[in-house]
Amino acid sequence: MTPYRPESNPVRDLPLRHVADFTHRWVDADGVRLHAVEGGRSSGPALVLLAGFPQTWWAWRKVMPGLARRFRVIAVDLPGQGHSERPESGYDTHAVAARVHTAVKALGVPTYSLVAHDIGAWVAFSLALDFERHLRGVALLDAGIPGITLPEAVPTDPDQAWKTWHFAFHTVPDLPETLLAGREREYVGWFLKAKALAADTFDEAEIDHYAAAVAVDGGLRAFLAYYRDAAESARMNREALEGRQLTVPVLGISSSHGSVPDMAASLSPWAHDTTGLVVPDAGHFIPDEQPEAIVAAVTGFLAGDA
Repeated sequence: MTPYRPESNPVRDLPLRHVADFTHRWVDADGVRLHAVEGGRSSGPALVLLAGFPQTWWAWRKVMPGLARRFRVIAVDLPGQGHSERPESGYDTHAVAARVHTAVKALGVPTYSLVAHDIGAWVAFSLALDFERHLRGVALLDAGIPGITLPEAVPTDPDQAWKTWHFAFHTVPDLPETLLAGREREYVGWFLKAKALAADTFDEAEIDHYAAAVAVDGGLRAFLAYYRDAAESARMNREALEGRQLTVPVLGISSSHGSVPDMAASLSPWAHDTTGLVVPDAGHFIPDEQPEAIVAAVTGFLAGDA
């Protein structure tokens, strides 16, 4: 692959951020340009990182250098996220998974492991269902996965509802766009501050970055589309699991103050080989809050590859 060329970037109004010794790439994924940030050991086992709402690949900036010591690390912006193109449709997680897999293949990677958080974990689970033979392991961080571990109803108990209220709000046609246009920073900032254990986990520049990524070039529409297509993602996940379980090793990572208390327990009915851990002193945004714990957990999980 060639180094970064400005004309490759479909989201030029969002400033690029950089991690030392990592390179920006754009690849065609079935007609949609996806952004990837790649570095680490070129001859090492490949490790693909997927972030969720309201973040971009930048969510992994603190773990990428540690993982790069043993792995070829590729952080991918999902369609509609960060510096990836924002298609008008195709946000069910199986369609997105196919595009991510195509992008990884275009980078010359035939087999790889996945580490994914939030909506990224939605995509990673569907990718494992559809492309399991290409995977060595899947680590899923603090995510309720449509049709699998995501409850059918949003809780109304105030002690729990604040964690998931937005799932229903995001599916309402048009209203979120009307209310949030021009207020993306306030909205994104609420999630980053409320769902991290420490309210100062994200500095003002990071909130600015994530808010800008949501606001620019249809980013808000794209993020909402993941939630609006969640029912279809759930249906396809259940259909794919009829009469089978995942056989690829799965690591479920929860946190002491996250959204899903025991990822491994929630995933074990659907995956043959499931292990889990709970990261202490962290909320929902575990890679930002406890990056060293994520590096250690992933490296230990993939010890055979590393």
